[in-house]
Amino acid sequence: MSAPSRTTRRLVPYITSREGEHPDYLSSLRGTYGPDGRLQLGYWNELHEDRDLRGVLWGRCSQTIGVDGLPTGRPRWRMVHPSRQRECMEQLRCQVCAQSARTRHGVIFLAGPNEVRSEDVVVRTAQPPVCLKHARAAAEQCPHLAGQPTVFLVQSAPLYGVIGTPYQYGDGGLQALPATDEALPYGHPGLRWYLASQMGRRLRAYTVIALDDLPDR
Repeated sequence: MSAPSRTTRRLVPYITSREGEHPDYLSSLRGTYGPDGRLQLGYWNELHEDRDLRGVLWGRCSQTIGVDGLPTGRPRWRMVHPSRQRECMEQLRCQVCAQSARTRHGVIFLAGPNEVRSEDVVVRTAQPPVCLKHARAAAEQCPHLAGQPTVFLVQSAPLYGVIGTPYQYGDGGLQALPATDEALPYGHPGLRWYLASQMGRRLRAYTVIALDDLPDR
């Protein structure tokens, strides 16, 4: 979620990056052999949590966390913290408060008013869900949603893939290649040399509703 308008009280999403949070150095990466014996991207001191449930490597980034367990520091609007985005997507937590986004009727996802075509059957998104408490605030404050979001009440949203940066070995050693906003699907061979920064899901079974028609709980 991007910066809110100046006419409303600022609500800083949990997934928003903060000043003082920095990505790890390129020198921390290397080529390493995976479980199948093939060369892949890895860390010199790789930890179990550096890879997601599908075995994809994730970019490390420091976190400024307060005593309440929530991020602190001035928000870096339009920048998403990779670990917190991944946490919310994997566990279907609200991108604003990090609490469960599940309701009795499904999980709430929001998209911009012109982001989804009427003929789309499967929708892909890298925006984590929102909870009932923060759905309206997110719709009002996020310029991307323009106060007129498409509201999805979702019953099935399997993981799809990741957005990130591909790497390769060159004359100067390990090099980053140009990144795109397109998600690379899980199972793609290119993920061996990919450093993920955002996780995506497919909204496969859903109902499009009006914001005022959200369930009470």
